[in-house]
Amino acid sequence: MKTNRRDFIKIASAGTGGLLLATPAFNLFKDNEEPIDDTKVKRYPTYCEICFWQCAGWTYVKENGDIWKVVGNKDDQHSIGRFCPRGTGGVGTYYDPDRLKNPMIRVKGGGENGADSFKDVSWDEALDYVAKKMKEIAEKHGPDSVALLTHGSGGSYFKPLLNAFGSPNIAKPSYAQCRGPREVGFQTTFGSNIGSPEPTDIKNTRCLVLIGSHLGENMHNAQVQEMAEAIENGATFITVDPRFSTVASKSKYWLPIKPATDIALLLSWMHVLINNEWYNKEYVAKHTIGFEELKAHVAPFTPQWAYGITDIKPEIIIETAREMSEAKPSVIIHPGRHVTWYGDDSQRSRAIAMLNGLLGSWGAKGGFFIPEGTGIPQMPPAAPHPHSEHDINNGLYPLAGDILANKIVDASIAKNENDWRIRGWIVNGTNPFVTMPDQENTKKAIEALDLLVVIDTMPAEIVSYADVVLPECTYLERYDTLRSSSFRFPSIALRMPAAEPMYKTKSAAWMAKELAKRLGLKQYFPWKNEVALLDWQLKQMGSSLEEMKKIGVKNFERTTDMYPVMDETYEFGTPSGKIELYSASLAESGFDPMPKYTAHPEPPQGFYRLNYGRAPMHTFGRTVNSPNLNDLMPENVLWVNPKVLKEWALKNGDEIWLENQAGVVSEFSIKIRATERIRYDNVYMVHGFGTNQKGLSKSYGRGINDQQLISTVMVDPLMGGTGFRGNFVTFLTSKPEKEAKA
Repeated sequence: MKTNRRDFIKIASAGTGGLLLATPAFNLFKDNEEPIDDTKVKRYPTYCEICFWQCAGWTYVKENGDIWKVVGNKDDQHSIGRFCPRGTGGVGTYYDPDRLKNPMIRVKGGGENGADSFKDVSWDEALDYVAKKMKEIAEKHGPDSVALLTHGSGGSYFKPLLNAFGSPNIAKPSYAQCRGPREVGFQTTFGSNIGSPEPTDIKNTRCLVLIGSHLGENMHNAQVQEMAEAIENGATFITVDPRFSTVASKSKYWLPIKPATDIALLLSWMHVLINNEWYNKEYVAKHTIGFEELKAHVAPFTPQWAYGITDIKPEIIIETAREMSEAKPSVIIHPGRHVTWYGDDSQRSRAIAMLNGLLGSWGAKGGFFIPEGTGIPQMPPAAPHPHSEHDINNGLYPLAGDILANKIVDASIAKNENDWRIRGWIVNGTNPFVTMPDQENTKKAIEALDLLVVIDTMPAEIVSYADVVLPECTYLERYDTLRSSSFRFPSIALRMPAAEPMYKTKSAAWMAKELAKRLGLKQYFPWKNEVALLDWQLKQMGSSLEEMKKIGVKNFERTTDMYPVMDETYEFGTPSGKIELYSASLAESGFDPMPKYTAHPEPPQGFYRLNYGRAPMHTFGRTVNSPNLNDLMPENVLWVNPKVLKEWALKNGDEIWLENQAGVVSEFSIKIRATERIRYDNVYMVHGFGTNQKGLSKSYGRGINDQQLISTVMVDPLMGGTGFRGNFVTFLTSKPEKEAKA
């Protein structure tokens, strides 16, 4: 019998659907400011790796060397002196007994009944094996046949390694599977990307509109704290969501929209603003082009028209448009973060950008400020920018700003024996079985690889398919690249170890440098170690490692105006230099110059749209096994409207399995949460649960992995984003006989 890579033998020897926001402060933030005896503890600067917000803080260590706690740095604009539950729970990543501990190499058929297994090896053996295989692939097929899938700070070391090796094929799943459409939507409108963190001036806003953005549950730290400030200041919140989310409970208006109809609502809002002359006339006259075309375009999209599509009553559409108008320009229609939904996501994001443009919020206080950052000097020589004659994106998505991770997967599958393809993956800090669409396709690609190297701290699903496992130490045990923040003002933050790496784990910087030596590329890693590199970089910036160890965060003065757009001379980054309500460049590329509403498939009889989201204590699958955070929420539950449960004769707490429209059945079960906080036509769960990896002892088999049920993917034609929300599920009230198709 052929052994599948998933036959993984042995690698490693506080529950609620959301925490409510409080006014004036958020209960889910902890200052952790009890008196500290400085003679008994030491503190070390760090920035958090639990999510992309990368809040800077301090790690406190007791006299005996135990890591005690992590708290926010008061000088940091990301954390504003506080860590969220995930950040404070980050200590659990260090103490998690399920951590990867040793470098390992797969042994073919070396386990029980001939199944594959892993053996512990030395670092030299593991890195020699990786370098040898990479060289073999490069010699036979070209260096661009090796690709990097990365997430997190380790990418800053592995990216130059791949570039120096000769491969440009580097992708972050977060682009095509999460944030890419909003970058396209805002770039084609304002000539600027949104970036991270988002430059939303929430603390000064008078009106915040959230469309499927679950602030308070996704825990974007500074934004959530600023929301508390905005609530205190009397700001109006408008939440558009088929689910009564945490932030909906703090909103003046909750619009329980019919899923997949958001563009219709956005077009109708623009109709109301223009038809009633409620838009920002001075701003539009000064800074936009295409207003007359937009006026004609939205003329048919009345609130009555939108009501028939969205289920939002006309008077509510008009009233909420008036609220936005009265707050202008201090109004934010939030761009969101995870915006790959239905395949027309770039156009939906563009409609959001255009609405902000009509209200004059871009570059206005209480709207979107213009961020400013500072570059980090790189010790020469810089790695070259290699060229490949093979276009991973196949020229299909002209507005894609990155190589698409799912296209790397496609490019790894053999079509014809002699065709060029990707033959080696280095996977750093990401788990394709939770982040990527079409798990069967991912498995097919992996089976075709000559080499799969996985670098991680935990034995996630992708680890069980690896040829080589390189265990990374946690962010509390390593130096890392400086965090350079482009936000209200430029700043940098230092991460340094608070403890020696446990077991035989190493940092990404060390791994990349050691691999570079073996690949004959050590000239591109000229620094002796991370300490020497950081000190050199900081001295180029007028600081030093010694100074940063004391302060953790260094803030710089702005050189430009944060709110510049009423300046007559301000020029946008679009081809016209104006906000483009009508995009000639989109029209020239064969795309709609202004967004249109297109109806999407609806659930078949007895099925419900599958929606998913986040919880304040978890960052997807990265934290569900953490000892501290797992206690807060050990498994996900399925939100179901009581009307639906009555039809199925089900009740709160019942255990069910799910089957999607393609016959894919969930591997594990999930408990029902009966709630009127969700529309009848969809169900909802928190993403990141349902792992089938027994090495993750606290999270194995707990809840359902929604990604397993996402077999229909709607691709955005502008940039290739993969829309996941066109999948529908029905209920199975008893454990299915057949094995789940994943």
